[in-house]
Amino acid sequence: MPLLIEEVRRRAYLTAMQVASWLPRVELPFAAPSRAELLQPLPEPEVDTAPSAPTPIAEPRPVAEPQRPAIEVPRPTAAAKVFAKPDAKPEPEPAPVVEAKPVAPPPRFALQLLRAGDCALLVELATGEPFQSRDPSYLLLKDLLRAAGLPDAPQQVGDGSPIRWPLLTRGNLDQGPDAARDYVQGVLAGQLEAEPCRCLWLIGLPAVRFAGEADAEAYNRELQVEGLGAAWALPSLELLMDEPERKAELWRAMRRVMPRWKPGA
Repeated sequence: MPLLIEEVRRRAYLTAMQVASWLPRVELPFAAPSRAELLQPLPEPEVDTAPSAPTPIAEPRPVAEPQRPAIEVPRPTAAAKVFAKPDAKPEPEPAPVVEAKPVAPPPRFALQLLRAGDCALLVELATGEPFQSRDPSYLLLKDLLRAAGLPDAPQQVGDGSPIRWPLLTRGNLDQGPDAARDYVQGVLAGQLEAEPCRCLWLIGLPAVRFAGEADAEAYNRELQVEGLGAAWALPSLELLMDEPERKAELWRAMRRVMPRWKPGA
């Protein structure tokens, strides 16, 4: 009875420790005899002496990049197209800006047409009024005529009215420089056709510009004007009085031009 109790207790311990089989190293007192097959030694494992091939190292697989989720763009349906707003009309391109050319104001002048012997004189009137007998500018003109061998009492041509420009103070009539030139040359052509002359004196810048189609560079020079014939350009009487040094050049030019109205001079 005691042997059975010890054996039962031993097996309970082994079961609790989850030991299925066991062999004691020494003979246990009161133990049941061991089974003969459990006492046989286990065979040793065979050792393979042949050289073994190296174990291939697996190459690392490429890590695939995470794909972005595809985003679907909603397309307009037929119903949405019906209620869609109409396309906005393209804005018209602005018209190119054309810069208006500045319109030059009409020139302003008054000219007096006189006659002295075989010469016609177109003289600038600084004040816009006809000459008076005691005007300094008129006295200078008389001196010029005497030096040129012409009568020193010039006569008015026609009714004696000055040639004025502009003609009108209002209206849309072209009164620019070209129109002024055509007007002055037209009046002179009519007067010289009725009474020809040997030389036309152009005294003052307006007379030189609008009758002789020249500028101040032409002072003291001879001009050949189409429709008017030979002409001589002179500075204005006021400019000769303000700058007396101009008279010396004027006298020299007069000697060159004098044969036109005074043969043998």
